[in-house]
Amino acid sequence: MKAGIAREALDGERRVAATPETVKQLTGLGLDVEIESGAGIASGHSDDEYRQAGASVVQALDLGSVDVYCHVRPMEPSTAGALRPGSVTVGLGSPSSELPTVRALAAGGITSFALELVPRISRAQSMDALTSQALVAGYRCVLEAATRLPRFFPLYMTAAGTIPPARVLVLGAGVAGLQAIGTAKRLGARVSANDIRPASADEVASMGGTFIKLDLETAEASGGYARELSADRGALQRALLTPHVAQADVLITTAAVPGRRAPLLVSREMVQGMRPGSVVVDLAAESGGNVEGSIPGQDIHIPTADGQGEVTLVGLKDPASAMPADASRLFAKNVANLIALMTREGVVAPDFEDEVVAGTCLTHDGEVRHAPTAEALAALAGETGPFGSAHTAANPGSEGAH
Repeated sequence: MKAGIAREALDGERRVAATPETVKQLTGLGLDVEIESGAGIASGHSDDEYRQAGASVVQALDLGSVDVYCHVRPMEPSTAGALRPGSVTVGLGSPSSELPTVRALAAGGITSFALELVPRISRAQSMDALTSQALVAGYRCVLEAATRLPRFFPLYMTAAGTIPPARVLVLGAGVAGLQAIGTAKRLGARVSANDIRPASADEVASMGGTFIKLDLETAEASGGYARELSADRGALQRALLTPHVAQADVLITTAAVPGRRAPLLVSREMVQGMRPGSVVVDLAAESGGNVEGSIPGQDIHIPTADGQGEVTLVGLKDPASAMPADASRLFAKNVANLIALMTREGVVAPDFEDEVVAGTCLTHDGEVRHAPTAEALAALAGETGPFGSAHTAANPGSEGAH
């Protein structure tokens, strides 16, 4: 069977779905690997390195000839339509926002696996791309803040006086948030954090942060994810966070509810209440934003309430792609490990009795197997047809994963 890896088509995407290391892993499974020339250049891998690892390098990948298609970003419907029926795809799918592609995958008889749906269980940790890429994003967002803040992060005691440490507040203590806490702490900042999941308090403390406890209902869903707060509780949360935001030099927001728009944690008025020169980094800008007014890929300068300065609001866009070498190393390993789980004697044959395989599967045999996506497609079409709930297969682990 042939595994194919194309150059990522999205402008600015620098990651690649296979590295020379994972090419060796795939060929060791008995697969032939074909990769487009230049696919790994941005992540530091030349065509020669792929050849030496055992891959064939081609100028343009023939999608109709591959049995397994590995990708980073969600495919375009046209890409899905070019794959042959019965082929397998592995990569990020963003099923809640890429419904036309999901429809094309199902219509084309493609067996697709969306890495966002990997169940949060111990056995699947090596395939969990959300976690691996959140690790990169959490690290990167602190660096983005540090380069914009007009002062030091650490405490300095000098002959000319003492410089106090910067105060960093992190909202959301998932993988990205915890990595942000640890990175800011290593840079010497005084770090505090909040999350609506009570279990996160110990995790924040383990990274050296101080947990801010709010008088608010807890909101933990299955799989360790957060669930969405009601509108009135969301308003109360913002009110309780306001004084903590005002004291911060750097605010980093990382909160997300899988499959939904990012929750609004910080209003424009809260940002205006910060000190002049403060920096806000919204890691959730691409999914709607935790901070009012954030725009993916842009810095916005917001005047402070006293009119004496401004706060820089940074809407991060694809932060993992800004560190393509290590992001690709981790992502490609997630892809290869999932393929390895489904491969026997050189044949990729998904076993849907396996909860990881079943939980990660998006489409198979003309059906959308991920129930929430199938329901969204049915609602969009106004019917229950081949994408409706009557045709959704049992999907162990999907509730916790998406």
